[in-house]
Amino acid sequence: MPTLSNEPHRQRQMAESFGADADRYDRTRPSYPDALIARLAAAGADVLDVGCGTGIAARQFQAAGCRVLGVEPDARMAELARRTGIETEIATFETWDPAGRTFDTVAAGQAWHWVDPDAGAAKAARALRPGGRLAVFWNAFRLPSGLDEAVASVYRRAAPDSPIVMRAMSAAPNAYTPLNAAAADGMRRAGAFGEPEEWRFEWERHYTRDEWLEQVPTSGIHGRLSPEQQEEVLAGIAAAIDAAGGDFTMGYTTVAAVASRVR
Repeated sequence: MPTLSNEPHRQRQMAESFGADADRYDRTRPSYPDALIARLAAAGADVLDVGCGTGIAARQFQAAGCRVLGVEPDARMAELARRTGIETEIATFETWDPAGRTFDTVAAGQAWHWVDPDAGAAKAARALRPGGRLAVFWNAFRLPSGLDEAVASVYRRAAPDSPIVMRAMSAAPNAYTPLNAAAADGMRRAGAFGEPEEWRFEWERHYTRDEWLEQVPTSGIHGRLSPEQQEEVLAGIAAAIDAAGGDFTMGYTTVAAVASRVR
């Protein structure tokens, strides 16, 4: 759950690194609260999923009765999304051409920080019908008390010179508040939306040690660690979870910035 720089959309190497193990990403990354999906789906059936990845959110929208088109810059992620039934076009959102198509919702799950917030909001306004909504959202996690400090200690030992790792471990549940604020500011500057709203959804998911260890390498911050550091981190986290009983319940907060097109 990284806390990123002020302009993460410029970090294209990280932005397009997740497809290195698309199957693992799709298998282990969490989905989004049903209440969020239902609230957005109620606004209309046509959804554009920006940075759709392997189609995690897109499949949820489909299950809620929506027609979904994905836009994804990583061909490896897009191919997996297509295999799971999501029509997907390969492009960055800034360069993607709506070709006259319009949607009821433009959504982005765990992806809008890889989009220029100003260019992205302007493109979304073009792709939305009047009254349609731009909704961008992120899952922020918080480890249980005690386990959080044990895992932070692992990172301090394995990667003492990697401040991005330490910011990632200390930021929950407000890790994405700055990104949410930047997204809202982009919506305001686009001049096409009403005042953005912030939505929050609290939920939990249970993990065994092995389930969490399988997800950990899908975080972009781990690509910045050496193979030796990655191995040490995984071993340390495994030991910390074992000491806590071998499993745990993760607390999640899904944070969304949502605005309706008014002009």
